[in-house]
Amino acid sequence: MTTLTRASGKDDVRAGILRASLELMNEGGLGALSMREVARRAGVSHQAPYHYFQDREAILAELAGEGFEQLYDYMVSAIGLARDRASKNRAMGEAYVRFALNNPEVFRLMFRCEMVDLSRYPDAKAKADRCFNVPVEVLGASGTSADKSNPDLTPVIATWSMAHGLATLLLEGKLGQSLGETNDQREIAANRVIAFFSEHFK
Repeated sequence: MTTLTRASGKDDVRAGILRASLELMNEGGLGALSMREVARRAGVSHQAPYHYFQDREAILAELAGEGFEQLYDYMVSAIGLARDRASKNRAMGEAYVRFALNNPEVFRLMFRCEMVDLSRYPDAKAKADRCFNVPVEVLGASGTSADKSNPDLTPVIATWSMAHGLATLLLEGKLGQSLGETNDQREIAANRVIAFFSEHFK
C-alpha cells in the first residue's frame, strides 16, 4: 500500500507540472514557460520539476507527444464513419483543423523543431510517427496494393500540407476575419475549404 501511495503521489506531482506547463503556454505562448515559473504555478519547490524532467525541452517533448496522441484520436474518430478515400481525406482534414483551433499552443509546439527535437525523445517521436501513419494508411498506398512498405506519399503530403497550412493561417490570423471571428465560424469555413480540396482530390 505504501509503495502504491508513493507512486500515486509522484504521478500527481508530475501531472501537476505538466498541467501548469500547459496553462502557462496557453496563457502566454511558448515563451512563457520556464522551469521556475512552472514550479511556482504547480505549487512545488523550484527544484521539483527537475526530479521528473531533465529540462524545459523534456517538458515540451512530453506535451508535444500528448498533442500527437490527441491528434491521432481526433483523426481516427473522424474517419471512422467515412466510406471512401475522398471522404476519409476530408474527415482527416477537418479533424486536423479542429484540433489546431482547440489546442493552438500545443499545435504550434508540435511542429516547432527549434523548441523541441523529438528525435531525442523516443516516446514522443513514436506518437508523432503513429499520427502521421493515419494518412499514410488511408491515402499512401499506391494503386490497390495492400503493401505499405513503399507507399506513394504524394497524396499524403498534399493533404497534410493543405490541412496544416490552413490551420496555421487561421491560428496566425493571416486570413483576417474572412473565415469568421469565432472558432466555430472558422471551423465551418475551414470545412468548406477542405471540402473543395477533397472534391478536386478525387
